[in-house]
Amino acid sequence: MHSRAPTRWRPGPSYFRSGVHSYAVAGSSVAARRGKGMALTVRDAFGQPFEVAEPARRIISLIPSITEIFFSLGVGDRVVGVTKFCTAPPAGVAGKPKVGGQKNPRVDAIIDLKPDLVVANVEENRKEHVEALRAAGVNVFVTYPRTVREGIQLIRDLGVLTDTSAQAGAIAAGCEASLAEVAQATAGRAPVRVFCPIWRNPYMTVNQDTFIHDMLRVCGGENIFLDHPERYPRVQLGEVAARKPEVILLPDEPFPFGEKHLGDFEALGDVPAVRAGRLHLLDGKVLSWYGPRIAASLRTLFTLLNR
Repeated sequence: MHSRAPTRWRPGPSYFRSGVHSYAVAGSSVAARRGKGMALTVRDAFGQPFEVAEPARRIISLIPSITEIFFSLGVGDRVVGVTKFCTAPPAGVAGKPKVGGQKNPRVDAIIDLKPDLVVANVEENRKEHVEALRAAGVNVFVTYPRTVREGIQLIRDLGVLTDTSAQAGAIAAGCEASLAEVAQATAGRAPVRVFCPIWRNPYMTVNQDTFIHDMLRVCGGENIFLDHPERYPRVQLGEVAARKPEVILLPDEPFPFGEKHLGDFEALGDVPAVRAGRLHLLDGKVLSWYGPRIAASLRTLFTLLNR
């Protein structure tokens, strides 16, 4: 697989983590019906109501997958700024002003673009940048989907904030149909034990409190490190071998795994995945991008895990 653009996120501490688990996560929308003089309301990552008086017209997205959602909703023309890692859709983002990266956005540049909505993420962006934007009067919607259903709900939430609920509902319904299909296909099957690293040197993976884990779960996979106390644990290949994965998935983001890394697992010849030749390179967006691509990603992942 070819190497990709710089990673859209790197495993690390969550800069919003303190207190986040004491609230409901974005995914339980309280979207108000649009009426004259009625605010558009959803819930943010902290379970708090988030309102805009009017549909967002000047949007800055600090998350690549969310940038793609806006374009899928037909409001790409309202996006006035993106990060340097926002690569999809290529033609849509090519001419958009770049405001830095997720971890180091240029706050002054964002303010100068006069957005009426900035969308950030608990894990991918830093608290101090969100606070600086809010102190300047910028409306910042903070997201944190950690399950497939929450990722689908986020599409609907952004549809509310942009007054494109019909389009958002259609996209979300397509994702839900795919979710129902894989649920039916995996019903009664024994789950497939999976190792899915997200980083190398050191090897890192995910536990059950992550979007990637839930993608694996709903597609019939059993994440071999689901019970680890850390969300992004560092692991040794010996630990991987001891947990006997039946499938090993090597995504090309955030770490750009490729053919040359398959050799890392040659010494694990007794591992079922290695013995059966079930090591798969794949597009990392399949695992970690929420939004319109969820529908196709579920089918792709189900096929990899169950063929």
